[in-house]
Amino acid sequence: MEKLSVKGLAVGLGSSWAICMLFAGWAAMFGWSTKFVEVMASVYIGFAPSFLGGIIGAAWGFVDGAIGGVIIAIVYNMVTKKK
Repeated sequence: MEKLSVKGLAVGLGSSWAICMLFAGWAAMFGWSTKFVEVMASVYIGFAPSFLGGIIGAAWGFVDGAIGGVIIAIVYNMVTKKK
C-alpha cells in the first residue's frame, strides 16, 4: 500500500476547512449558517459572522484542518505499515 503524504494531507484538509470557515462566516452575515458559526465561535477565538470574522475563522480552520490532516496521515501510515 502507498503511504499518505503527511504534508499533502495537512495542506489539503487545512485548505478545505479554511474555505468552509470563510464561507460560513460570510454567509452568516446574511442569516445563513448562523447556528454553525455560533458553535464554531465558541472554539475559534475571533470567528464571527462578519468579513473579518470569516478571515479569522479561515485562519483557525487552516490550522485545525492541518493538524487533523497530520494526525490522520500519521495514523494511517502506521496502521498500513503493520499489515
